[in-house]
Amino acid sequence: MRRLFQMAVMVALVAGVYFFFQHFEIVGLDQVSVRRKTLSATPVSIASGGLAPAVDLVGDTIRIASFNIQVFGDSKASKPQVMEVLAEVVRRFDVVAIQEIRAKNQQLLPAFVDRINATGRHYDYVIGRREGRTSSKEQYAFVFDTASIEVDRGATYSIEDPSDFLHRPPLVSAFRARGPPTDQAFTFSLINIHTDPDETDQELDALDDVFREVMGDGRGEDDVILLGDLNVDDEHLGELGEVPGAAWMISGVATNTRGTKLYDNIVYRPRSTTEFTGRAGVFDLMREFNLTMEQALQVSDHLPVWAEFSAYENGPSGRVAAQPDEPAVR
Repeated sequence: MRRLFQMAVMVALVAGVYFFFQHFEIVGLDQVSVRRKTLSATPVSIASGGLAPAVDLVGDTIRIASFNIQVFGDSKASKPQVMEVLAEVVRRFDVVAIQEIRAKNQQLLPAFVDRINATGRHYDYVIGRREGRTSSKEQYAFVFDTASIEVDRGATYSIEDPSDFLHRPPLVSAFRARGPPTDQAFTFSLINIHTDPDETDQELDALDDVFREVMGDGRGEDDVILLGDLNVDDEHLGELGEVPGAAWMISGVATNTRGTKLYDNIVYRPRSTTEFTGRAGVFDLMREFNLTMEQALQVSDHLPVWAEFSAYENGPSGRVAAQPDEPAVR
């Protein structure tokens, strides 16, 4: 009798499990919420696809890029040729800061990363909250190659902006190069930003405070890099361009697809980020993929901007903090 009872309980458990998975799904296990204690932070969604084997670095360098994928939403995602170009762009870099993700459907970026990985690569992503004062909201994301880069999940957050200086407050994340021994690997923090073209003066005068806050967030990271669509050229960076020791990597060249304006840039401090190899530029979609202007504009009205860095840390973290400030580099 007892044995029959045990068998009945077992059958009931199996039936219950079967019913559950037929009618329900478990969500959230592939995401975590993070909150910085040292800064006012907002939880962000983080994928956790695992790490690929560390890559054999070519020349011991990594490439970091920024790309405003104009109105990146369901309409663009429905165009296979456009999406393949976007996927190939990402494959050229180790980390890509993406702006202007417009989809309400939160499966857009995971599906995009799956497309990137269709060739056998191992990219992952972190994505911020939907930002914006109007109904047309955007998200920031970092897409990175787990073979050469790892993310610090506890240091990924959206900047809080209680005074409403920024239309879309930046997304911040911390990374480390893979390949070198961990105590020798290049670590860095990235600030992903898309300014409002109608409010650039106010926003650029607030971004210097963001830059300083990330530098002084208690982590001791001396390599802080702000990148994104600033909607101004390098001569009009406002107070952001006056951060002591600041410099910018893109100057005197257009970053929009039509070749008429410089909007996108990468801002850093050369005295601390000595890992920068001096190589940076604009990724020409038309030349790289043999596209017409019309085809390139279907991809985006912006071109990616990029910079190359040593995968090895060239100096101790925080060493610049003890040195006097120096004027901005122009």
